[in-house]
Amino acid sequence: MKYQIPEQTRIGHVHLKVSDLQRSIRFYCELLGFEITMEYGEQAVFISAGGYHHHIGLNTWQSKNAPPAPKHGVGLYHTAIVYPSRKDLALILKRLNEFDYPLTGAADHGVSEAIYLDDPDGNGVELYWDRPKAEWPQNDKDELDMYTKPLNLMHLLALAE
Repeated sequence: MKYQIPEQTRIGHVHLKVSDLQRSIRFYCELLGFEITMEYGEQAVFISAGGYHHHIGLNTWQSKNAPPAPKHGVGLYHTAIVYPSRKDLALILKRLNEFDYPLTGAADHGVSEAIYLDDPDGNGVELYWDRPKAEWPQNDKDELDMYTKPLNLMHLLALAE
């Protein structure tokens, strides 16, 4: 019998090895707006949105001053952070623009709209919002039919006004 994970299962957090803890705190907390929930000496912090114990852990236990992971090797592709609404995604895009923080991409996936960037260690970060499930694209067999199309960033930014 095939095991199926329970429907209510979710990803609890991601824990990243970083080379410079303070630089990562500036990115995740000062730029993206996460809050520190716990500091573990000078080597690790746990950060959260909305008071959860932690969504992201950052540590230098094995990576202090290390170079970024190679782009063309095995490892984390990106951490995806879900925003509650399209307007919230627009607001973080506006903030990134105000800080001249470079994007690596932007896409409409049918089920979601996403912007992509790298954290200071080169770890990919996806910031996105999910469309309501009733709007997700389906093929002629009533199966999910995700795609990747360009995202109109100017149209998205208009929501931030």
